Amino acid sequence: MTASPGSPGSPAAPRAVELMLNKAHYPVTSLGPGTRAGIWTQGCTIGCTGCVSLDTWAADPGTSVDVTALQAWLSGLPDPLDGITVSGGEPFQQPEALAALLEWVHAWRRDRATPVDVLVYSGYPLARLRQQHSALLGRCDAVLTGPYVERLNSPGLRWRGSSNQRLTALTGLGRERYEGTAPVDSPPMQVEVADGRIWFIGVPRQGDMDRLSTRLRSAGITMEDVSWRS
Repeated sequence: MTASPGSPGSPAAPRAVELMLNKAHYPVTSLGPGTRAGIWTQGCTIGCTGCVSLDTWAADPGTSVDVTALQAWLSGLPDPLDGITVSGGEPFQQPEALAALLEWVHAWRRDRATPVDVLVYSGYPLARLRQQHSALLGRCDAVLTGPYVERLNSPGLRWRGSSNQRLTALTGLGRERYEGTAPVDSPPMQVEVADGRIWFIGVPRQGDMDRLSTRLRSAGITMEDVSWRS
């Protein structure tokens, strides 16, 4: 006898794993080496003063997407694709969804002709992540850790917002790409326009966003509901 769906003895359908998502974008050239896919999670309770991504703080279930949708998006991206950067929000506040995504990436990238590295940003110290999320770290090539401290924001910080944050390579590929002789300063920020909104992707220095607002006002452009002011 064949069990009907939902009857005793029938295999359970895989449970959907959802991730609260702020946005996903390709190409990203300002948050890690090469040309990358960027994934920003939604929800962060750390609340760093001066954070430019206040729009990612609220844990909004209405932003949830099935992780398989992100997998399909990544699979369909063109080359070049050198890496994947996951930021937020706070990715490690959604450990189940992050694990589902990174496990899939780990298997998927094995079949690619060129290496794809994984960089994850977190406001938590590395010691806490090692204690609470060691398995997740095992699927990252590098992590950038520590809370953003506004007074420690200065030039010369490659991919970092403040000097207390630490970029740690965790694999051979991570050491190859994130250590050594690469330029010290962060690359220029990207500007993207979509659905009537302007996205700034990258790590600004102190005063950059206010200077940008001033220049835009002088050109007759006023920005409303900006993410870097409460």
